[in-house]
Amino acid sequence: MSKNKNNQVSEDNFENLEEALSKTEQYIEKNQKKLSTIAFVIILLAVGVFAYQKYYKAPLNERAQNQLFQAQRYFEKDSFNLALNGDENYPGFLDIIDEFSSTPAGNISEYYAGISYLRMGEFQNAVDYLEKFSSDDFLLSALAKAAIGDAYMELGDTKKAASNYMDASSFNTNDFTTPIYLQKAGLAYEMLGEYNKALTAYETIEQDFSKSAEARDVEKYITRAKSMIK
Repeated sequence: MSKNKNNQVSEDNFENLEEALSKTEQYIEKNQKKLSTIAFVIILLAVGVFAYQKYYKAPLNERAQNQLFQAQRYFEKDSFNLALNGDENYPGFLDIIDEFSSTPAGNISEYYAGISYLRMGEFQNAVDYLEKFSSDDFLLSALAKAAIGDAYMELGDTKKAASNYMDASSFNTNDFTTPIYLQKAGLAYEMLGEYNKALTAYETIEQDFSKSAEARDVEKYITRAKSMIK
């Protein structure tokens, strides 16, 4: 009896499967035109994305990279005004950003422009451009965040400065730059009266970056922060 019951279940399952397949075939037949249109649109989109990347974006970025060269040279010579605005023969970072904003060259120009403004003492402009910059390069991202922190310190916004220094310390952790950012964050937290956070930053230098230059003097900062905690 159990065997007959199992056979009956198998037959029922087979019938259900046949019914489902039949419904699927009917649906495809009824909606064949619609499904073909959807497939065509997907293929068209894929071809469009490929064409955009190869025939528009890649040549556009190549043009931008070619124009970026002279602005970078001015930047390396600390000629920040020329680096930003260019000369009669070459565009500066600001022109490259305007014309090639969607390209990697336009993106890196945001970084250069921000650092240029920072060096020129135009701190809000520095923040505006650096905050638009993004990169998968952890070291460059850390440098940008730290520069934003420096600009906010100059603007008197110590809270945002501390936050950006801490963000910078979380990128590409290493014995050279990370303790620098942690020390800056600690000093900013002290200015805010947030001595527990300052102490955490200093103790991280002492414990995790003991070979760094900042670790040599960090004990006095730790002592000072502890003395201020009530």
